[in-house]
Amino acid sequence: MRTRLAGTSEDGHLCPVEAPVPNVDFLLHQQLQQEQDVYANSTTNATTSPPIAPITTLPRPQSPTKRDRNPGPSSSPGAGPLNLEHQPPSHQQQQQSFYARSRRSGNFNWKLSHSRNGSIEKPPPSFFSSSFSHSPSTPPLSLGAPANGAVHSKEMEKEEEQKFVGKRPRIRSPWAITFVTLLTSILGIGFLALCLNSSFTRHIDPKGCRMSYMRPGYAKFDDFDTEHTRFASKYSLYLYRELGIENDAKVKGVPVLFIPGNAGSYKQVRPIAAEAANYFHDVLQQDESAVKAGARSLDFFTVDFNEDITAFHGQTLLDQAEYLNEAIRYILSLYLDRTRSDRDPNLPDPTSVIVLGHSMGGVVARTMLIMPNYQANSINTIITMSAPHARPPVSFDSEIVKTYKDINDYWRHAYSQQWANNNPLWHVTLVSIAGGGLDTVVPSDYAGVESLVPDTHGFTVFTTSIPNVWTSMDHAAILWCDQFRKALVKAIFDVVDVNRAAQTKPRADRMRVFKKWFLTGMEEVAEKTVPSKDPSTLLTLEDNLNSVIRQGERLVLRSLGASGAVRAHLLPIPPSGSPEPKRFTLLTDQKLDISSENGRLEVLFCSVFPMQPGQAVAGFAAQINLAGESSASTRLACNNAASDVVTLPASVRSSQYPFSKDGEPPRTPFSYLQYDVEDIAEHQYVAVIEKANTPTPGFVIAEFSDVSQSHRTRHISLRRLLAFGMKFRLPSSRPMVSELKVPTMQSSLLAYNLEISEQNCGEQQELFAPLVRQYLTEPYESKFFVNARKAAVSIHGVAPYVPPPLKSRSTEDGLSFQFWTDPTCASNINIKMSIDVRGSLGKLYMRYRTVFAAFPLLVVTLVLRKQFRIYDTTGVFVSFSESLDLCLRQSIPLVLAFLTFLSLFIWNSSSSTTANIWNWANVTSGAIDFHQNDLLIGTQDPFFWFLIPVIGLICVGICTVFNYMTLTLVHILSTAVSLLSFRPGWIRNEERRKALPLPAFYPTSPRRRMVTTAILLVLVSTLIPYQFAYLVCCLVQLTTTVRAQRIASDLKSAANSNFYNYVHSILLLMLWILPINLPILVVWIHNLAVHWLTPFSSHHNVLSIMPFIILVETLTTGKMVPRVNSRFKHFTSVLLFGIALYAAIYGVSFAYMLHYLVNLVAAWLAIVHSTSDPWSVLSGIKHISCTLFDAGNTSNVGGVNGTTNTVLAEDRKMRKEP
Repeated sequence: MRTRLAGTSEDGHLCPVEAPVPNVDFLLHQQLQQEQDVYANSTTNATTSPPIAPITTLPRPQSPTKRDRNPGPSSSPGAGPLNLEHQPPSHQQQQQSFYARSRRSGNFNWKLSHSRNGSIEKPPPSFFSSSFSHSPSTPPLSLGAPANGAVHSKEMEKEEEQKFVGKRPRIRSPWAITFVTLLTSILGIGFLALCLNSSFTRHIDPKGCRMSYMRPGYAKFDDFDTEHTRFASKYSLYLYRELGIENDAKVKGVPVLFIPGNAGSYKQVRPIAAEAANYFHDVLQQDESAVKAGARSLDFFTVDFNEDITAFHGQTLLDQAEYLNEAIRYILSLYLDRTRSDRDPNLPDPTSVIVLGHSMGGVVARTMLIMPNYQANSINTIITMSAPHARPPVSFDSEIVKTYKDINDYWRHAYSQQWANNNPLWHVTLVSIAGGGLDTVVPSDYAGVESLVPDTHGFTVFTTSIPNVWTSMDHAAILWCDQFRKALVKAIFDVVDVNRAAQTKPRADRMRVFKKWFLTGMEEVAEKTVPSKDPSTLLTLEDNLNSVIRQGERLVLRSLGASGAVRAHLLPIPPSGSPEPKRFTLLTDQKLDISSENGRLEVLFCSVFPMQPGQAVAGFAAQINLAGESSASTRLACNNAASDVVTLPASVRSSQYPFSKDGEPPRTPFSYLQYDVEDIAEHQYVAVIEKANTPTPGFVIAEFSDVSQSHRTRHISLRRLLAFGMKFRLPSSRPMVSELKVPTMQSSLLAYNLEISEQNCGEQQELFAPLVRQYLTEPYESKFFVNARKAAVSIHGVAPYVPPPLKSRSTEDGLSFQFWTDPTCASNINIKMSIDVRGSLGKLYMRYRTVFAAFPLLVVTLVLRKQFRIYDTTGVFVSFSESLDLCLRQSIPLVLAFLTFLSLFIWNSSSSTTANIWNWANVTSGAIDFHQNDLLIGTQDPFFWFLIPVIGLICVGICTVFNYMTLTLVHILSTAVSLLSFRPGWIRNEERRKALPLPAFYPTSPRRRMVTTAILLVLVSTLIPYQFAYLVCCLVQLTTTVRAQRIASDLKSAANSNFYNYVHSILLLMLWILPINLPILVVWIHNLAVHWLTPFSSHHNVLSIMPFIILVETLTTGKMVPRVNSRFKHFTSVLLFGIALYAAIYGVSFAYMLHYLVNLVAAWLAIVHSTSDPWSVLSGIKHISCTLFDAGNTSNVGGVNGTTNTVLAEDRKMRKEP
């Protein structure tokens, strides 16, 4: 009669009847003394069943030179041919079994406690007997890699997995690495190093901010307490006062609210507020016309958020918006209280507040308008600095993603209304100012508002475009940069009008003012004032003494005042009906005078003014009489052009930057005028008036040029530009200003090199050095290069993951260049443009930093998937590095190729319906899909198809390095634990055998684990966010991995190696999800630090952490995951493969979902683990299944019932033990 072993079913799978499991301490103590006896019994009793002894769970050490070459059940120690008759255990074996059972509460075995050797009959298949099984106990296995070579089909992949079956592989070290993995990792890390090096060394904008100084003072409003807002104990409201100028805390001017950004301080308002106080005190207060126009001092209010972290937590952003709405209500009430206000009672009470927001403070400012407690029309002007409006900086929190979506959808919907009465934001203007390339905290591409507001209500401008600023700024410098704060303060004062209750000018006037102060003046939207103004200057000329330039000729003045008297130069304006459109341009290094100023140069647009003798001329504000007493004179009615002047940085041979640094004397900028002939067609002459009476250095160049000669458009593909570059020539007979547009140059992912050849002026002196302006039409970004010979060109155009603008871009829009060159130098100028490949790598890093929080999960999940496939097939759980090597041979390249073709398919798809399949938003037909860039690498340009393989290559290198960093950490901790349990080496062998080693750990009982889990879940549901519990799970899993490494290194066996590789891979998976959870945890800890103990209204879902807790608690018991041999094994594979695809496709835009998806993996593994627990439901059903099967086969197999009853009796005794 044949019998089966206790703890196994007829087919060798696990039944809920577990055999006694020995304690590790006992085994290590008794192994040397009993091993030979047990081995002798297993060889002499070949015809009997193996003894049920604890020692059989450990493999017998063999000599390295005498290994069994035919591994199998019969070759294991104590596994000879089975006798059909049941043999009861000997007395010694019963004592050993009883000893093991008596210490069961403290036992620990990295091998499966129910594994036994022996050949058995296979019962009919059933769900519970075939779905989950444990790997058999085998001699020491070597987890050898399969044969080298790439695998190209699913059948070949199965062959690779089957290579682990039927032989005894050696145990492969987790530190081992193949040549393929090493080479791929080196390439990936090398490419990442090149990107980092390029980001920090190439195409870095020069820093030109000058330091600002102030004398700050702050008045706190203690009465703004809990009666006004529920956040009074967490946040505070202050009023800034510049000491020496504003010495009291009474409000007296126009309210301005400053909102700090992520982890920002309320004191960051001081540079701007100090400049406003000084500018009003020193300039505007003495200007009667400005005061009459409504200019008053600015009352800067600022909020102390206790350096709240708003970039990572949506609820914190909403809390700040709610508090600020209450703060505005309180601020406006201050102006109604005469005891706290020193404002002119004849002025209307303020009903709105100007809002300045820095970084995330700008997003909070827009959020205020959608909150339920928002007071209508209390905000009409919003100016933001380095604020990420387009998308959240990171998508680790579902609340921040949802809040952004709600805000942006509200603003887009409001401005999509046809009638102003239906638009709640019709009166609101939004100006977003970006710092440019130096801002490495948040990409300046995210500051764009083109997808939110039309150009009638707002725009985006870069600090490099602002006149007299012309420099890039980092994320913090934009608050204290002296040049910028001066321009900002002047713009704010220019929109203020205290004569209106809104305290600001109407919306159209505000937009006009902002464009005047923040744009260069050469944009298409820039408004010219000369055509709309009435004549203000009467110019009288003597016909014989003043020159008139012939039409088509150029006016060139190499110095001023050479004649010793005031002189006028007249350029006739061509008629507007000319077949070739013309443009007027004037460039000088002198400041243009306004009317009644006594400067050196004045430019007027004039028309003949027929006036009879004796007619009054009182209607003109200024008169310039150059005719003297001559009766032959011409009178011209003129408009002064100084209001339309464009300020350009001075470009001479000594110029290095367009700005002046600290310690350098400021340079006088160039003055430039540019008009289309249609704009000045109502006038007849352009009059250039030399006012200098003595010879003065300076130059003037003025001309009318054909637009066809000065404007060029080059259509060249990026591939051709990359391969061959682009060259063109400016001829010697060129106009002073030439423009070049390249429509294909729109992407912010590329950097370019611009080279300009020297111009030969011969014997003449060069009037000015070449000046270059690069610019985009949307957003408004301009950069100037003075004394240009070589220029590093980078733009913020079409950027990854940024939604498209409300107004679709034209195919002709692209990067444009303006070249100011000295036309008096009769020489050609050669210009060369090329793509800077190394410089472009830094742009990739800046735009794709957040990819490395999601895309590596693609690699990790594919590796884990391969590990489970091999384990379910062979019972060997290979190491992470070995599985990575197998994945690099097939699955990873195939997935990257699939994603590449998927991206090309999406890019080439012209149907909006197809696009909606891949986007979560419901986009109606004909509407703009603002989520079309949320997928994959976030761009629809097929030129960048190679980015997916490149990012995949980098992520493989990152995962490899991270794997070895984790191995190193585990090894260090394991060594530290071993040192704590160190025993002297001079102890005799006999004493060493008797000494019991310290146990690896003491697994707790199921009841204690359930209580611990329940307590933690209760805390998550009430007090702590689930991210804290996740961190605890990671620490516990790290501890489990350290203990597994100690046992695997001390007791060499396949089972120990399997468990160690398993827990190590689970640890890697959890660590890759940890960065997604850490920001919320930081926010929670910060709230505790500021004594804000109110629980989060979010992140308390116990289902988001319960599977992780159960899985980690299960792994602390040292039990290996059961093998899944049925079709349910495909569920694990499909689940992990789906997470891999999601991480690549949606991971950047919806990174928070990765936690929930991995949570599903943890839930599934916990279910699989539960099949081996004696207290689980599935295990109980499986036990009944095995028992019924045994009872049904008593007529065919004798002695089975007796064996089953004996095993069940022993199992019942074990269950009663604590």
